[in-house]
Amino acid sequence: MKQSARPDDGRLIALFLDMMTVDRAAAPSTLKNYGRDLERFSAFIRRRKEKLLTAGADDIAAFLAMLESEGLSSSTAALKCSALRQFFAFLYAEDYRADNPAAAIDRPKTRRPLPKILSEDEAARLVEAAGGAGAKAMRLRAMVELLYGSGLRVSELVSLPLSSVDGAREAILVRGKGGKERLAPVGAAARRALANYLAVRDDFLPTEDGGKKPSRFLFPSRGKTGHVTAARFAQLIKELAAEAGIAAERVSPHVLRHAFATHLLSGGANLRAVQTMLGHADITTTEIYTHVAQDRLKDLVFTRHPLAKKGRKAG
Repeated sequence: MKQSARPDDGRLIALFLDMMTVDRAAAPSTLKNYGRDLERFSAFIRRRKEKLLTAGADDIAAFLAMLESEGLSSSTAALKCSALRQFFAFLYAEDYRADNPAAAIDRPKTRRPLPKILSEDEAARLVEAAGGAGAKAMRLRAMVELLYGSGLRVSELVSLPLSSVDGAREAILVRGKGGKERLAPVGAAARRALANYLAVRDDFLPTEDGGKKPSRFLFPSRGKTGHVTAARFAQLIKELAAEAGIAAERVSPHVLRHAFATHLLSGGANLRAVQTMLGHADITTTEIYTHVAQDRLKDLVFTRHPLAKKGRKAG
């Protein structure tokens, strides 16, 4: 534990926020929220004659209990708890404290509804339904492959610049919320679909004086935005769902993003890696998919395991 320099509470919070900025590229809104929550916690423990270097698990529990008494939603309380857990983990890792009092604190249980997802078979059927030979079908196939295979937000997908892709890249640079950039994976199937689409992309360029007008967008259109809109793509996805034999109300661009995360976790992907690919500022947002994956695994055990099948026959 560092004895030569024992920064005060304000300095410790500043050091933590610097780490979040440099090492984790946290969004400005996340930094603002974390800073506010930590300053409030610091003020709370000062009234209990403690500092951030001496506060214990009981102080953290009392603070969270106070938040609960104020009527905060469970999801908001969970975010504030996450700020404290990450902060004390930082103090411990950087040797400012010899212990991590937040490690013993459970996150508040949230009542956040589980996201709607598609099964792996349904997602595959949806992709295959976009298998036509025309230019519009090729564009739709490329968009669906990217959305499901890369976990993009629909706003990120439709506004992708042409410069972000070529036929050989296994990742694309995406500008997400708050201007934060990340690399998103592009699998072999998506690369093939993109290559097929790029061969016919000129069909969608706006015209000017009888000729084709260049566009910086990967998916250009003649509308005001200059690219396919999120609303139009959502409409195309629902039409595609009907062709794939899936209820249209169960399918949206965001549902495909949910499916990307859940299917990765079901396959054994690391939670932190999925967080990075999705562009989530806080890992608690990503953790919701672990619950969906666990529910699907339980269902598989109870319905597909040989002993479960034997039990049904015996009944």
